[in-house]
Amino acid sequence: MAKKQTSAEYNEESIQSLQGKWRVRLRPAVIFGSDGLEGCEHSFFEILSNSVDEAREGHGKEITVNVYSDGSYEVEDRGRGVPLGFNKRENRYNWELVFCELYAGGKYNNNDENALYEYSLGLNGLGACATQYSSEYMSVRSYNGKTLSTMNFEKGDPVGELEVTELTKKEARTGTIIKWKPDLEVFTDIDIPKSYFIEVISKQAVVNAGVRFVLNYQTDSGEFENYEYYYENGITDYLAELGGEHIISTPVHWTFETSGRDREDLPEYKLKAEIAFAFTGYDVEHETEVSALEYYHNSSYLVHGGSPAKAVEKAFTYFINKYLKGKGLIKEKDKDVAFDDIRESLVLVTNSFSTQTSYENQTKKAITNLFIEKAMNEYIRRNLEVYFIENPLEAEKISA
Repeated sequence: MAKKQTSAEYNEESIQSLQGKWRVRLRPAVIFGSDGLEGCEHSFFEILSNSVDEAREGHGKEITVNVYSDGSYEVEDRGRGVPLGFNKRENRYNWELVFCELYAGGKYNNNDENALYEYSLGLNGLGACATQYSSEYMSVRSYNGKTLSTMNFEKGDPVGELEVTELTKKEARTGTIIKWKPDLEVFTDIDIPKSYFIEVISKQAVVNAGVRFVLNYQTDSGEFENYEYYYENGITDYLAELGGEHIISTPVHWTFETSGRDREDLPEYKLKAEIAFAFTGYDVEHETEVSALEYYHNSSYLVHGGSPAKAVEKAFTYFINKYLKGKGLIKEKDKDVAFDDIRESLVLVTNSFSTQTSYENQTKKAITNLFIEKAMNEYIRRNLEVYFIENPLEAEKISA
């Protein structure tokens, strides 16, 4: 094979480092998981998740998303308003730290007793900055109840100075409004479909009980289509929606809190989880089983599951087989029931939160915490046994 001819010399000056906005603009997939549409979608979710974190901490009960026909997006919350002013400790402006500095934010101490955010979607201080860097433009308006602070950016750079305006009593409010347009110079595709917004926003409503999500989607004609998502009782209401009339057992809703560690030499962290499930019957009309399994962690939908999915699979498989064998419904020579057989007649949603989370990657589609898997597995297994003992008629119906 002939040697490739090149005029470039490989020496000490051949190595270079990406600085500032170029770390994202030239390599968006490192942060967003993709430089295509999926990455662009994730950049939107990064901004939405900051508003969700505020609402989860009790600051604001409504989040509005405006999708404009020119491909720009706007997320508005009623939280405390992201600080943009001068930070004496860091000797820099907060607008620079939050929107122009990777690995800067207020969520690093969420395992502390006095943390600003105990359970948060954002953990790494990357999302707001990376989304700003990857935008054609971004406008940030922050209300703290007394003033409105405004900062603008174009293609990853600040435009103008921070503007601070005093609010009248009539104008006084809190919250953050961020409007931006993903840059086609960064992503290969920025045309996020309406179905994505509907799916993501509706799922956020499911796992954030009592928070109202409003989606205003502008069509090519300039008119807005309006959608609202609200689940007063969170995953319990959603479970009823998933199973509908095909649910044959009384829906179960369990919650627990605990703490532990993934390894003996690692720090302890807190876990809070809720599990809702019910068993379903056969859908005669559609000739199919009614089944749905969904896992969420720190409000993020775990497409690939990870720890909670493994916990559910192990717990249900272990206990169902134990119960059936105890009733003589599975003989010694018979094969154990596999989870695939169980899931065909199961609707289940888990919604967990932890103060430390190990994600498979920045896109947060699966978690790998060993303690979360162990704690959820043990809790579900133990409570399944109690449930079957206390509800013998239900148990018979389920195992039939």
